[in-house]
Amino acid sequence: MKLSDPTSSAVCPEFLVYTACLALEDADIIELGCGRAEHARAIAGTYPGARMTAFDVDPVQYELNRSAAGPRNLLFALGGAEAIPAGDESADIVMMLKFLHHVSGGLLDRALREIRRVLRPGGLAYISEPVFAGELNEIIRIFHDEQQARLDAFAALQRAVAQGNFDLVEERFFLAPVVYRDFAEFERDVIRATHSKHRLSADQLESVRARFLIHAGADGAIFNMPMRVDLVCKPR
Repeated sequence: MKLSDPTSSAVCPEFLVYTACLALEDADIIELGCGRAEHARAIAGTYPGARMTAFDVDPVQYELNRSAAGPRNLLFALGGAEAIPAGDESADIVMMLKFLHHVSGGLLDRALREIRRVLRPGGLAYISEPVFAGELNEIIRIFHDEQQARLDAFAALQRAVAQGNFDLVEERFFLAPVVYRDFAEFERDVIRATHSKHRLSADQLESVRARFLIHAGADGAIFNMPMRVDLVCKPR
């Protein structure tokens, strides 16, 4: 396992990555840290035979998700990775999309044990994490530096594989396109996100704005975020 691959240059929406890796139709799927649930809705809508449960720890976002119309095979629930409200061996697939590093460092090992608990033997965990690189990363680190959190998350996953709790099936690197219509959308979705409490000084906010606007054009501000996917399997 490796933390990054600077030679990776394939630009690809993550939907195409996980649909290539996972047999989603007729599967019991758990997503942890679903956020606005774009991926959960896309999966449930594309694979009507899938049974999708999307968890999040943010009660504000949970209520927004629950109140919005969605596919009938998608259920929203409150819950964190360190104590998943699901039965033993109840899922074929667990997905964490840019979320593992948000788990508190002291709870990472417990969260991975919980994922193993809810997976059926042979079940897959799809864990994607942003690589600490790229221009969007440099903008966000002005007010929120996640380097240590991402290192801790990767180390916990390495331990889980080394200890035999999971088998590594595949590791992929790609660039995920991220688009913001304007700075107001970036400020709303990133700086003012309800799951975080970022407090920027006036100087920080101006630095973030100035660096963001370098990338703004007629089609918005477009970034290619370096990503790593670790696909691991619960041993049979």
